[in-house]
Amino acid sequence: MAGTKERSGIVVAGTVIVDKINEISAYPKSGELTQIRSVQKAIGGCVPNVAMDLKKICPQLDIYAVGTIGDDAEGAFVTETLQQGGVDTAGLTVLPGEKTSFTEVMSVAGGQRTFFTYAGASARFGNDHVRFEENCPKILHLGYFLLLEKVDNGDGLQILKAALEQGVETSIDLVSENSDRYALVKPCLPYTDYLIINELEAGKLTGIEPSKENLEQLANALLKLGVRKKVIIHMPQCSVCACETGCIRVPAYRLPEGYIQGTTGAGDAFCAGALIGIYHGWEDRKILEFASASAVMALGSPDATSGLKTMEEIRVYCSQFGWQES
Repeated sequence: MAGTKERSGIVVAGTVIVDKINEISAYPKSGELTQIRSVQKAIGGCVPNVAMDLKKICPQLDIYAVGTIGDDAEGAFVTETLQQGGVDTAGLTVLPGEKTSFTEVMSVAGGQRTFFTYAGASARFGNDHVRFEENCPKILHLGYFLLLEKVDNGDGLQILKAALEQGVETSIDLVSENSDRYALVKPCLPYTDYLIINELEAGKLTGIEPSKENLEQLANALLKLGVRKKVIIHMPQCSVCACETGCIRVPAYRLPEGYIQGTTGAGDAFCAGALIGIYHGWEDRKILEFASASAVMALGSPDATSGLKTMEEIRVYCSQFGWQES
């Protein structure tokens, strides 16, 4: 990366998934049969979701997708969908003979979803697939930790170090997992400028009860673990942003009954909204308010990305809602 070139745009790197959504009337017991009523295919994972959200919010902003896909129809589907959305896909590496990561979603109409995931090409994503000399981003967002085998076992740390050495700000997020593997993430925190996670993940990283009342304590504990600039934690009722000058809390929007059409992608939309605010240098309260508004847009749609609009459209739309009590 040329040192004199002005940094612009955001790289979103990490998990690339295709969701195969199968609608069924009821989930069968062992040995039983149920018919699949309809089948839909959608992009998923951190890279497609956050990248598409960012591009919808700021169409003029350069957004780069970086990850690994298979040489199959699903990989082509991801690439074509991102390109149609205006995302730069030059950083997607095709792995010959590998299958694109996918999740089979069994969805009961009006009920719960069950997920079967195949690690596929994303499990092989690592430091070798991130090349900063091909663009000059201002921010690198790397996700999802705990779902990327090589990233979790050392490559994530190498990627973050390399980004900082190139003058690129770093951001990470995780997946929620009931395990003791969160220790794998801790060495990366001193090389992370912005940590954007939910309260459950914050609790697992710190050992502190992940309650609404403890959000500030969680955020400050993560700063002490080494996060360089901001810790942002979100939950359905509120969110906080902590930095060296203090911690700000913002309540979530108060949504009317029946508004929520699906929770898929809401965390990624919050992350995208926060990244937009960070990119533009907003103060912490404004970052949280816009991140919350971006999540509202995702909650109003059954899929991960179609509900997102431009920055101004999101602000106008969410002005109709009040705030929950913090």
